[in-house]
Amino acid sequence: MSSSIGIGVEAIAYSLGQGTVTNDQLQAENPHWDMSKTVERTGVVSRPIADPGTTALDLGYEAAIEVLRKLRLSASDVDALIFCTQTPDHVLPPNSTLLHGRLDMPNAVMAFDISHACSGFMYALGIARSLVASSTAHRVLVITADTYSRLVHPLDRSIRPLFGDGAAAAIVSTQQPCMTVLDMSFGTSGKHADRFMVMNGGARHRVSVAGEIAAPDKSGRINSPNHIHMDGMGVLSFFNHVVPAAVREILTRQNKSIDDVSLFVFHQASQLALEGIARSLKIPPHKMIIDMADTGNLVSASIPVVLAKLLAKGSVAKGQLVVLCGFGVGLSWATALVQF
Repeated sequence: MSSSIGIGVEAIAYSLGQGTVTNDQLQAENPHWDMSKTVERTGVVSRPIADPGTTALDLGYEAAIEVLRKLRLSASDVDALIFCTQTPDHVLPPNSTLLHGRLDMPNAVMAFDISHACSGFMYALGIARSLVASSTAHRVLVITADTYSRLVHPLDRSIRPLFGDGAAAAIVSTQQPCMTVLDMSFGTSGKHADRFMVMNGGARHRVSVAGEIAAPDKSGRINSPNHIHMDGMGVLSFFNHVVPAAVREILTRQNKSIDDVSLFVFHQASQLALEGIARSLKIPPHKMIIDMADTGNLVSASIPVVLAKLLAKGSVAKGQLVVLCGFGVGLSWATALVQF
């Protein structure tokens, strides 16, 4: 999807889980875990965790209110709403309609959910960009929110230290965007979907008490069919192959090179994953953003949260090119070249 002139992100805001779980807490709770090795692999020291009564919808609402406040807009200034989550409040209705009601948005607003997890912000950005380009919508509110802590088995040492709970909100339009999208590409490998999944909870396999029974897998990790199962090495190997290829493709298409790009903001999957991709692409360390020590992997919110932090700190200058890439559940991935 090549350039749609002038379409981009006006502003980004985010909201994180109210609680914090540190590595020291996890170590005390699980004395047999080696948290020093976990930090080396994940890059996470602490992670925000939503209170028991707080959902992705609540965090998304907080982020939405903040991004509207930043731009001095009201909910009536938005004519489309995309809510990306894998932890919705209900099977139905979708979170987008619940947020629409909570924000008291006009009836003419298009509102729908997508569930692309770690690539979700990129997919939602692509959809929002298309809606604006076709004049179907003029301003699109994109919400990416998840409380993955609800899907992680508390005894799964491979992924409990990794994920945090949070949400981000972005406004996509042609109205003086702070970040213009120049080009995007997307990919899917559904035959590898079982490398990251929650087996139970849908129509094929209902959640059950029996499904809560936790058993070690062949690696000694503990999880259950009601919780996330991740083939960590399989996922890492796959994305170490497809992500560099996707980045090279979009840069070639735009006649750019690694040297032309000021920063690379990828889904904050883990320090190990990002360092591997950086080596493959020969990205200098100062250009590869790794910022997950205090947030963990925020799933679909990870890229916009990093972008919001960079903007707040003034770490990107007008005219700079930045590559974004989200990758994860599906397996799916998406890449963008943007200009600030």
